[in-house]
Amino acid sequence: MREFAERPTSIGLPTLLGRTLLGLVAICAGCTAPAVRPNGAEIADESQDEVVLIGDLTHPDGMTYVQVEAVSLVTGLDGTGGDPPPTSQRAALLDEMQRYKVADPARVLASRDTALVLVRGYLRPGIQKGDHFDVEVRVPTRSNASSLRGGWLLQARLTELAVLNHQIHKGHLLATAEGPVLVDPASDSEESPTLATRGRVLGGGTALKSRPLGLTIVAGHQDVRVSQQIGSAINQRFYLTGGGRKKGVATPKTDKRLQLELHPRYKDNVARYMHVLQNIAYRETPLEHQERLELLERQLLEPLTAQRAAVRLEAIGPEAVSILKRGMDSDNREVKFYAAESLAYLDEPDAAEVLANIARDDPVLRVHALGALSVLDNAISQEALRKLLSESSAETRYGAFRALWAMNSRDPLVEGEELGGRFSYHRLDVAGPPMIHVTRSFRPEIVLFSPNQKFRLPLTVNAGKHILINGRSPTEVTVSRFAPGQPDQVRAVVPTIDAVIRAVVELGGTYPDVVQALQEAKDTGALPGQFKVDALPEGGRRIDRSIDESDESAASDPQHSRGANSLPGLFFRHLIS
Repeated sequence: MREFAERPTSIGLPTLLGRTLLGLVAICAGCTAPAVRPNGAEIADESQDEVVLIGDLTHPDGMTYVQVEAVSLVTGLDGTGGDPPPTSQRAALLDEMQRYKVADPARVLASRDTALVLVRGYLRPGIQKGDHFDVEVRVPTRSNASSLRGGWLLQARLTELAVLNHQIHKGHLLATAEGPVLVDPASDSEESPTLATRGRVLGGGTALKSRPLGLTIVAGHQDVRVSQQIGSAINQRFYLTGGGRKKGVATPKTDKRLQLELHPRYKDNVARYMHVLQNIAYRETPLEHQERLELLERQLLEPLTAQRAAVRLEAIGPEAVSILKRGMDSDNREVKFYAAESLAYLDEPDAAEVLANIARDDPVLRVHALGALSVLDNAISQEALRKLLSESSAETRYGAFRALWAMNSRDPLVEGEELGGRFSYHRLDVAGPPMIHVTRSFRPEIVLFSPNQKFRLPLTVNAGKHILINGRSPTEVTVSRFAPGQPDQVRAVVPTIDAVIRAVVELGGTYPDVVQALQEAKDTGALPGQFKVDALPEGGRRIDRSIDESDESAASDPQHSRGANSLPGLFFRHLIS
């Protein structure tokens, strides 16, 4: 599959950690670096040293990714598996099979339809019990398995692993994983043997525990009273409700640490949540508070200090809404955006129109605007996102779809269906150019933008090893399944993409099979519309006031001068291998 091959296929743990930490550093740096006007004159920082922020006294913890691993078995390989060599990994898998009381485990391992695999995933910061994440599966070295295509990962128990005294030790059980294995449809077991023995289970990992977030008090300020005061300041701003009661998100544990619960409004942007918490005032008098509001309003209206000021106003809470709305009325697009973004996290529906316009017109800020829109669960925001589904930009359309789905997965427009229990399938009756979108991370999902798209005939493509799609007649496409030892099956359907997808699934086709068929159809010219893989809004684009920000390629140039906010987790590319 060309899109699969052209994009980077992996992001390792160091890169993930680096991006997370760099994002936090970039934001914090924007809050402390001296600001300079475009003409070179310095903007008065007007800092108030007497107002201490929580970030002056603490640093966040729980913001790293935790790697979890397991040894497990992939089944249903149709002769491409193999008996694993006698290694510690085989011994560990035999122990697991005995745990589940598998009859004659050695015979199961020896089958050509099974393969021992190594399973790996990463628990993101703030992940909650029951949340899903992608896992990678791969056959180990010295394995004679040739391909994982079409396989199913049996339940794997994921733990942290550590090497002590040259021995591998397991930590606590943190997650499980199972599901269909997605192998790059373009890979071939002969031409690309390594790619054929690697795959992903999209959204197949399930966290068994919530990962705690916290604040560690820096040396020199570690005191029970300080810990309690920090907790009190945070809980005045953030709390959770349940059973008719309010509960603060911060719990002082010791003189050195506070434990935090994740506020649901920030579930897809944990880095922002921690940054906002650190910008809450530790303690200030009413006069200092009023003076700080006036200072932040002045800073909000300056493009080079607007981002920091908006976050600090967001940390103050509802009292700052009127100031942020004045910022949203600015003629400067940066000021307007940062004010609107903070208003969205304060649940102010007035921000929806501004954010939607930015998502449509500004590729630099699009990902953050869509992330903020997903937080606003109201009719105005929903309607704004629906309109974006008809735009010409693929990343705008799919970004709006994912934001709507995150806002309310039961919204009839985006709810879709679980097709054959194999993947999420969505047919959107929207305007705009016909487009088909598939994923290789997050979850197995196909979205048709325009539900009645048709193939351009003649058509001859494969959907996996055993399903052939053949269309010669202008009114009919034949979907056939030929498998050794099984009776042939044939379905005759109209030449719509929807009908063919459903026929493939009815004949036992998997998500990778459908994706392969769509890719081959596109490559042969039989797919008239756009075909996109993971067309997520891009992060890391740079703001440069000297370029046209409607130019997505120019905005992506790393030499441009100024970064936007941390990337919302909703649009993070969950690539792991």
